[in-house]
Amino acid sequence: MQPIFELSDTLNTPFECFLFDAAKESFPITPHWHYFVEMIYVTKGTAIMYQGKDKYVVPTDNIILFHPKSVHSIYPYDENELVYAVLKFDINLLSDTPSYSPKLSSILRGALEQKMSIQFNQEFSIRNNCKKLFFSCIEEYNNKSYGYDLLTKANLYTILTSMIRSWRDDGFTLENSMYEKGDSYNVENISEYIDQHIGDNLEVADIANMCGLSYPYFAKRFKKTYGVSCKEYIDRFRIFKVEDYLLFTDFDLTYISQETGFADCSHMIKQFKKYHNTTPKQYRMKMNHE
Repeated sequence: MQPIFELSDTLNTPFECFLFDAAKESFPITPHWHYFVEMIYVTKGTAIMYQGKDKYVVPTDNIILFHPKSVHSIYPYDENELVYAVLKFDINLLSDTPSYSPKLSSILRGALEQKMSIQFNQEFSIRNNCKKLFFSCIEEYNNKSYGYDLLTKANLYTILTSMIRSWRDDGFTLENSMYEKGDSYNVENISEYIDQHIGDNLEVADIANMCGLSYPYFAKRFKKTYGVSCKEYIDRFRIFKVEDYLLFTDFDLTYISQETGFADCSHMIKQFKKYHNTTPKQYRMKMNHE
């Protein structure tokens, strides 16, 4: 069976957090790949999981980490109930790392190259309180209250840091090449740059140049990777930022338009109506009364 590409919806959902019950969902999970990191915590039962040709028996309270772009799949181990928690996220949007460390995306790439284990046992999970962290991510993602994205990222940082420490105990090293790769952009990690510069005057041609690609080839690769054109991605990403300001702050529309990179307030209102069929003011009033 040929592995299937699963579109990573970085724009609408830069991370996904959910509980999967094999008895209630489509199962098994056949070979597929995507640009997200995927971490799975088995809460009940045992599963057979593959990354490439490597097979893993993953029992209760074990965690497995699937690297971006890796072909992976999940199958039942036996007839018993199987439930697991899933955290999927764009590693490029977790860009805050210490000054002495390369980006997390480069660290994961290095761990893959150094063949570090992607399975973490029950002792690791209990010691690092992973079950609580996984379920906290799911709760925050489902409720989407003020600061849910910040708390979800904090939990992801905590889990990933614990994994990196475990790898280092097993001989993993931060090589010079990881720092060099972390300084460049390509189509797969350009979402980090867009996120950090959404308030600037972003031009698609400039972004293509940053990736070292011609405009036509960049445009084709970007749409294949993200499902929309780069211009539409930027426009919709700005709208998502506007939504957060409307929901969680009392800032006026002029200030919000400046912080989200729109030419002026009227341009922001026009774009917002395009996606929501209502004005920002009406949206804020409606959401505040629900």
